[in-house]
Amino acid sequence: MIQPSRTPKFITPKFGFNDFAERFNGRTAMIAFVAAIIFEAVTGKGIFSWLGLA
Repeated sequence: MIQPSRTPKFITPKFGFNDFAERFNGRTAMIAFVAAIIFEAVTGKGIFSWLGLA
């Protein structure tokens, strides 16, 4: 069997399911969750109640 002389260089995708997008979405979700808890503690109302949806 013939072996390649060098390995191909893969280009990481700029969008879709890649490591950067998953890490960014996870961190954003954590910040939003903590912000929602702080908002509820300060105002005494949840996000949906404050928006008039509940």
